[in-house]
Amino acid sequence: VQNYRAGSSGIVTGNVAAARRHLNAAVRDKDGGAPAPDTFMRAVMALARLEASQGNKQKALDAISVGDNMLPNYAPLNALRQSIEKGEKPEQQVRNAAQGAAAVLFSIGSALNRDGAEDIVSLYLQTANTLDPNSADTLVLLGGIAEKQEQTDRAIEFYRRVPENSPMRRISELQLGLALAQGGKTDEARKHLKALIVSDPKDVRSYLAYGSVLSDAKDYAEMAANYDKAVEVIGPLPRRADWTVFFQRGIAYERLKKWDQAEPNFRKALDLNPDQPQVLNYLGYSWIDMNRNLDEGLTMIKKAVDLRPDDGYIIDSLGWAYYRLNRYDDAVAELEKAAEIKAGDATINDHLGDAYWHVGRKLEAVYQWNRALSSEPEETEIPRIKDKIANGLTTDNDDAKAADKKQPDPVPVTPPPADKKS
Repeated sequence: VQNYRAGSSGIVTGNVAAARRHLNAAVRDKDGGAPAPDTFMRAVMALARLEASQGNKQKALDAISVGDNMLPNYAPLNALRQSIEKGEKPEQQVRNAAQGAAAVLFSIGSALNRDGAEDIVSLYLQTANTLDPNSADTLVLLGGIAEKQEQTDRAIEFYRRVPENSPMRRISELQLGLALAQGGKTDEARKHLKALIVSDPKDVRSYLAYGSVLSDAKDYAEMAANYDKAVEVIGPLPRRADWTVFFQRGIAYERLKKWDQAEPNFRKALDLNPDQPQVLNYLGYSWIDMNRNLDEGLTMIKKAVDLRPDDGYIIDSLGWAYYRLNRYDDAVAELEKAAEIKAGDATINDHLGDAYWHVGRKLEAVYQWNRALSSEPEETEIPRIKDKIANGLTTDNDDAKAADKKQPDPVPVTPPPADKKS
């Protein structure tokens, strides 16, 4: 952060040598850049613009390559590369003292950005925005923070203010569509995101954003058709990052009860990203739920837990898998861990109650079912939970035959880097 600030100061004052020295130091400090990717990318782009302005085209492209290694396919960096390859000399983001001060505030705010620090981060970013109202990355980051605070109208306003000629405009439009859906404006969100797909059918991020809205709306037929189109765009040689498309396509077909079309997509996602815990969990649990590939399925879920030991939903899957395999003591051990991590989750409390019942801890079972009932379960689950509270676990209300897999959260579109530490 300090080297970026000093480099920006050198640019504003015309001290090219000092600017180059400090920006190079910032770009070489990958360990320092990892926890603050927004500031790191600003340093990369400032150095590339500086070298381009001095006629050093190859050095400018070399700087961009460093940024690519840190954050592949970052839209503003791609746009800057194309500009420099054409022989253009792009204008610096920081050109005067006010923008320099805004850059300092942005760097501090983004470095502080973590769960629970939204208010102080917003203060820095709002001040930065006042000094430099057209800074796209500040506006997008403000929008993201507003979304986390469930202030969707403010988030939408920030996204709409991103300048139309900014390389981050596309990202802001995608985030705008997701924010509209989050704010309950599902029809408007769908219309907005479909228009983005039409405007650039080759942008896979658009399909991911639209697909996540369809997933929330439980429109799995349209979701499957959407990801079918995305797979066509990807072509025969998918990249590692494309695992998300195949995973979401698999979920759509699984929810449509078309397992023969779902399973190949889960397998393809694992081919592309073998250690992805969401996919390992979803495929492994699906197999166990269908009484297929039991050993391989359990191994997959255990691996997912090892990769993400603090994920209550994945631990719940392991516990419920043990339950489905009639290993009730093992189920209780795992479900207790899940309930501790995700206290108040209706599905996990319900599962733990069922497991307690099978090991003879019936008072504790009823207590967990009551907790589940008070934790806003799905409407369709309420009669079954009430029946268990009244009559205990019976063959009629035991959900083991139709276990509730916790559907993974929708995979987000590729966002601008967010200096989030969590």
